[in-house]
Amino acid sequence: MAFGRARRRYRDDGSYWPGFVDAMATLLLVMTFLLSVLSVAQYFVTQEATGKDNAIQTLNRQILELTNLLSLEKNDKKDLESNLALLKATLADSQEKSNKLEALIGLGDSKDRSAKLQIDELNKRLKGEKELSKEATTQVALLNQQLAALRRQIAALNEALEASEAKDKEQKEQLKDLGARLNVALAKRVQELSQYRSDFFGRLRKLLGNRPGIRVVGDRFVFQSEVLFTSGSDELNPAGQIEMSKLASAVNEIRQKIPGNIKWVLRIDGHTDRQPINTPRFPSNWELSSSRATSVVRYLINEGVPANRLVAAGFGENHPLDTSNSPEAFAKNRRIELKLTEK
Repeated sequence: MAFGRARRRYRDDGSYWPGFVDAMATLLLVMTFLLSVLSVAQYFVTQEATGKDNAIQTLNRQILELTNLLSLEKNDKKDLESNLALLKATLADSQEKSNKLEALIGLGDSKDRSAKLQIDELNKRLKGEKELSKEATTQVALLNQQLAALRRQIAALNEALEASEAKDKEQKEQLKDLGARLNVALAKRVQELSQYRSDFFGRLRKLLGNRPGIRVVGDRFVFQSEVLFTSGSDELNPAGQIEMSKLASAVNEIRQKIPGNIKWVLRIDGHTDRQPINTPRFPSNWELSSSRATSVVRYLINEGVPANRLVAAGFGENHPLDTSNSPEAFAKNRRIELKLTEK
């Protein structure tokens, strides 16, 4: 500002020296101020530099400490890296073992599930078997009761059977004795009937004589069919009626002498030859033989012989006396047989 005033004075009066002095004074003042500021700044800078040295020393000490710590850390890091590598290897091995273990666990879980299913199934079966066992126990108890009752019944039946066997043994002895007596009685009756049969045949021989076509064969009295019937007929011819009347007289005479306890009948059997017959009345030899035997029985009944003492049977051509094909054999096979036999 003083320099500005000096310049204004110089412009006003044209004198340079006072302005110069003012300028120099002002410059001096400025320099003095600047030096003071510089001194103060230097002081502060010195102070600040001193503080910085202290700080640098402190920092150096800290850096040294940090360097030592860093060295230690590096060593620790190496140790840690070694440990980390070891841990990684251990971890890898553990991971592999873990994978294997998981696989085994998975397989084990699968097996466990299968085993669990089997166990559940077995439990169900066991439960069902327990129920069946309970039911079976009930049934066994019931069966034991029934078995006890059955044993009592068997015991009673055994007693009854023993009694029955004893009685049966006694009855067998009685039957044996009765059978023996019956056989004796039957033999006696057969013998008696044989005797009456012989008497009957004897009387027939006397009544009928030695006429051809009438003969005795074993225990039978045989009439040739031509003596009694015309060919192909079942009606007695006149000559046959005469012979049957004689037969009825012999039967009525002998039956009076046979005891009532002897059961007997006179059996009349009709027979034909093998030559076939086929007429409206007789479709076969069987019908012809049966009808002829019946005609004889019917005639004897009319002559007074009881019907319960007569039996008629037809045999057709099935029981020939001669199996040849000659006319004589055919004539011999066409016959009426009489047999006094037991009823």
